[in-house]
Amino acid sequence: MGKQTMGIHHITAIVGHPQENVDFYVGVLGLRLVKQTVNFDDPGTYHLYFGNEGGKPGAIITFFPWAGAEQGRIGGGQVGVTSYVVPIGAMAFWRKRLEKFSIPFTMAERFGEEYLTFDDPHGLHLEVVEREEGESNSWSFGEVTPEVAIKGFGGATLLSTRPNKTGELLEKTLGLEFVGKEGDFARYRSSAEIGNIIDLKLTSIGRGQMGVGTVHHIAWRAIDNEDQLDWQKHMAANGYGVTSVRDRNYFQAIYFREHGEILFEIATDPPGFAHDESLETMGEKLMLPSQYEPHREKIERALLPFEVRELD
Repeated sequence: MGKQTMGIHHITAIVGHPQENVDFYVGVLGLRLVKQTVNFDDPGTYHLYFGNEGGKPGAIITFFPWAGAEQGRIGGGQVGVTSYVVPIGAMAFWRKRLEKFSIPFTMAERFGEEYLTFDDPHGLHLEVVEREEGESNSWSFGEVTPEVAIKGFGGATLLSTRPNKTGELLEKTLGLEFVGKEGDFARYRSSAEIGNIIDLKLTSIGRGQMGVGTVHHIAWRAIDNEDQLDWQKHMAANGYGVTSVRDRNYFQAIYFREHGEILFEIATDPPGFAHDESLETMGEKLMLPSQYEPHREKIERALLPFEVRELD
């Protein structure tokens, strides 16, 4: 048997003002801000991480907030929709919650499941689906309690410029199981309980434009550093131009662009987000990697201030 990823590690997107970003993902969706740091390649920009209480792989969405940046266009070579999974029976709560905050939504059905679809303030396409699998999220914020809270990712919908090549990669190289086809979508599944369902649009569409409101990359899980090095060799052997290992402090990362032009990352599960601050205090203050700590004062002056606030 070939290598198999457990599924999604995290998804990273570009958004606008950080306060709008925090208000939506914490104040409306009830996620936990598990880490505030900076873009390691551009320390004048935040890198904000949101997820479940423990900040576990398969539950983490991350953002580069660039206030005033150009709006992007969702299209080929991108993640088109990010799916969140909630407990069975929670859909009514989420419909009412979106209505409360005047967020437009529609209902859709795919592969026998009902989806609540909507956009975040900066144009990212999101959806919520009920599933039994996946442990409950013990985090509470405002009116979002563990009984209805987002568990993590349900998965993602990929938009490829070469869907046949992307599908081949998902099944034969990343080791996802092909579930079947319905309409214009093919479905693949990994072994994890969250972040495990990938829907691939089978019609090739025009290339998207990176900018505010678009996903920058999707990251897949590696068990540890040794497993990641195996993935690096595996991807190179299958004809992908894979990067060297990059230290992201909370995980190690390698990157490659698949043949349908989507930027993929393979990230290690460890060390996680609680190694430089406690599990209880994660996300409460700006954490900097050691190379930027001497420049903290300058960096903090350049970053737009925001606060985590309850909107209920």
